[in-house]
Amino acid sequence: MLGTCTALQLVLRGHSVALIDRRAPGGETSYGNAGIIQREAVEPYAFPRDGRAVLKVAFKRGMDVDYHVGALPSLMSPLARYWHASAPSRYRDIARDHCRLIEHCLTEHQALIAESGADALVRKDGYRLAFRSHAVMDSMAARALVLQERYGIRYSLLDGDALAHAEPGLHRRLAGAVHWEDPWSVSDPGALVQHYADRFIALGGHLAEGDAATLTAVAGGWSVQSQAGPLTARHAVIALGPWAQAASCALGYKLPLFVKRGYHRHYRGGPGLQLPLLDAESGFVMAPMADGVRVTTGAEFARIGAPATPVQLAKVERAARELIDLPQPVETQPWLGNRPCTVDMKPVIGPAPRHPGLWFNFGHAHQGFTLGPASGRLMAEMIEGTTPFVDPAPYSALRF
Repeated sequence: MLGTCTALQLVLRGHSVALIDRRAPGGETSYGNAGIIQREAVEPYAFPRDGRAVLKVAFKRGMDVDYHVGALPSLMSPLARYWHASAPSRYRDIARDHCRLIEHCLTEHQALIAESGADALVRKDGYRLAFRSHAVMDSMAARALVLQERYGIRYSLLDGDALAHAEPGLHRRLAGAVHWEDPWSVSDPGALVQHYADRFIALGGHLAEGDAATLTAVAGGWSVQSQAGPLTARHAVIALGPWAQAASCALGYKLPLFVKRGYHRHYRGGPGLQLPLLDAESGFVMAPMADGVRVTTGAEFARIGAPATPVQLAKVERAARELIDLPQPVETQPWLGNRPCTVDMKPVIGPAPRHPGLWFNFGHAHQGFTLGPASGRLMAEMIEGTTPFVDPAPYSALRF
């Protein structure tokens, strides 16, 4: 999503652009999410400060977070910095900077949706945060009121009867739900990225298969190898999501990035759901999509490329079956993807400090799908040298 939107935003401004990827756009992380453009996600996921929550994760008692023991030595430093950044005094400023991008996510997506003719993929009815217990719901209702007052986020509360009426496919009565009204949902996230890529090509953009590891500085700019031969340009943007760390490290940048992995699976048949539903106490999403109900997991901390360990998905599937009918899965094996995260919960957007003409656009964690068009626009405006629509300073690599 990030690379495709950056390329499209540049070609819309009249530039000659090549989008280099190892496979078709929309086939990696941007394909596998819950398909929600999260206008309500004004505050990023902070590291838990509650000792009980940390112990729950440490002993793998929940289903929202899992980890590979073998990955912990390499994760200890970034997780410690993540915890440090999540302190209330520091998190307040981080959330403010994060919100400044999120508040543009709908308008920027809408511009590209209209440009690419992708309206049929999008619903603008929000999604629901459902609760099994009244105590947790009451706590979140109070939190929702704070977000409304602080950021103008719209929501409504549904009691158990109202939720059952809105989602007749639920076969267990729940305490109720917070209905976030602003977000949009997408029936096929990978297809939305492909629509954006198709429009990029229609406007004269060039799509090529290539390897980012071949990116090198040359006289007057940058060069990368593709199947069609070397491609050169004055500017190069690294928008590689979870693989950005390897590419930037090869050029001498040691940015504090880490990966959160996630799984999903589709299920067809049964009454399904009207809108995406996040089980707040179990930490998974069920979303109606073109391929069936997509059930997604929370976060798994592991090395990128490590073998799949879908233990979370097995737990999630059992919990989901308590709520709706889930017939046999569509895929033989669950899908696995990687979320690119930074230790301070903000993306890296802007020029590479030591290489003229090199730019970074990655590290959007859970919100790459949401922020692709806004981040791509910011990147395009910075490359052009025009006044950015958002102050880019908080996202600079220089902060590290």
